[in-house]
Amino acid sequence: MAVLKIAVAQIDCTVGDLAGNAARILAAADEAVLLGADLLLTPELALCGYPPEDLLLRPDFHRACARALTALAGKLPLPAVVGHPEMRGPLRYNAASLLRGGRVEATYCKQRLPNNEVFDEERYFAAGAEPCVLAIGGVRVGLAICEDIWLPGTVEATRAAGAELLLALNASPFHMNKPATRQAVLRARIAGAGMPAIYCNLVGGQDELVFDGGSFALDAAGRLTHRLPAFEEAVTVVEFAAGNLLPGAQAAVQPIEADVYAALKLGVRDYLGKNGFPGAIVGLSGGVDSALTLAIAVDALGRDRVRAVMMPSPWTSQMSLDDARDTIRRLGVQYDEIPIAGAMEQFAVLLAPTFAQLGPQPDWDTTDENLQARIRGMILMALSNRTGRIVLTTGNKSEMAVGYATLYGDMAGGFAVIKDVFKTFVYRLARWRNTLSEVIPANTIARAPSAELKPGQTDQDSLPPYEVLDAIIEAYMERDQSPREIVAQGWPAADVRRVVGLLKQSEYKRRQAPPGVRVSRRAFGKDWRYPITSLYPDEWS
Repeated sequence: MAVLKIAVAQIDCTVGDLAGNAARILAAADEAVLLGADLLLTPELALCGYPPEDLLLRPDFHRACARALTALAGKLPLPAVVGHPEMRGPLRYNAASLLRGGRVEATYCKQRLPNNEVFDEERYFAAGAEPCVLAIGGVRVGLAICEDIWLPGTVEATRAAGAELLLALNASPFHMNKPATRQAVLRARIAGAGMPAIYCNLVGGQDELVFDGGSFALDAAGRLTHRLPAFEEAVTVVEFAAGNLLPGAQAAVQPIEADVYAALKLGVRDYLGKNGFPGAIVGLSGGVDSALTLAIAVDALGRDRVRAVMMPSPWTSQMSLDDARDTIRRLGVQYDEIPIAGAMEQFAVLLAPTFAQLGPQPDWDTTDENLQARIRGMILMALSNRTGRIVLTTGNKSEMAVGYATLYGDMAGGFAVIKDVFKTFVYRLARWRNTLSEVIPANTIARAPSAELKPGQTDQDSLPPYEVLDAIIEAYMERDQSPREIVAQGWPAADVRRVVGLLKQSEYKRRQAPPGVRVSRRAFGKDWRYPITSLYPDEWS
């Protein structure tokens, strides 16, 4: 029985690093040869990285990609299907080419261009119109690129053109429950075509996106035959014989907390690594958000590349100091305590004459609270400037939604690790991380959350309980439900009105926030594009 062996190269590519990406493809090709493969399959736009965004508007970028593709073809030790951009006259295409015998033998152009969520491919690419079927080792192999399998028509046309096996190149970013959705979509698509399929997905962090890999294969009946590990590079051979795929290894499915934690860790590792930052700085508060952020940073980078700073004010409780010190003891990172009471006093003296001209002043208000956060932000950024390390901010999605964060204060930094994690899920992640080793003190998880910007303050003084808050945000922001629909589900109308109002008025803050890892189906980033200035009243009745 003749067997065609396809090596699935789940690799971590970097946007614009043509030489580095080509080297990764070549390394995967060498491994594929050792595994006895007949063909190498790479992810979508593997040569240039995904998404290249407005680099695609530059003719010089396309010329460089074309040169890199030609050079790669001359070095490959076996035939390979490689994703790359293709420019033909004034038109640009999201393409995949068969490189064989030292040349580009055939090229397929993606037919379906996504223009939703984080994707805006219609801005950059023209749509292809023809299927592509290749003869590889006596087997007729059809190509598809990502969105081609999400909509009917392309796969069926490829089958009609004579394909016996479908190879799908993908750059599908992670969000919660996405892996199961991919399998369901591909299963539905090949059901009508009646042919097996191999799904090769990109892995790695690219700005706010994380690609989780998790490449897989389905036989002609839609049964899973292979699953590569998530969140790591891998090369695996899938065998095709007698019209179907032969069973192979399947990596274990992890709980959702493990997947999200892995995505955050990979996002931090690649953001710092690909941008050349030597390490990270995290401001600790004694609370669960900063403790979780610190744990992720240490797991991603190693303790030697992470520095933590505690900056107590007169309102910082002894409990917070104790919890912060306990976290440091468990994680073993470099730690500094820099009290800010003196700086607060100096600012009070500095501002007193000007404030006096404004008339009677309150004893304490938001001005005083935000000043503490901004002093801390200045300290963290000074350490960042001196060391070259990037500040990781610690705000969560619940806070980002309703504006419970201080511009130029706790929002000061370069990367927002848990920006897309609701507070309720922060606790789930903290508890899950402690099942590996208890690095976050139990008291940090159990205590009532507080910014400690005034005596006795807790988050719930001015916000609904986080279970209510997060549910309202998720309904309005991720599922586009109106306030009327949210209230109809049973959530208190007063809470809905307050949360939606805060969410809308905080847009100007979020525009100034650093990027962060996307782990939900809709994050405050590329897939949230609401106007800052808007008088739309929402539907209430």
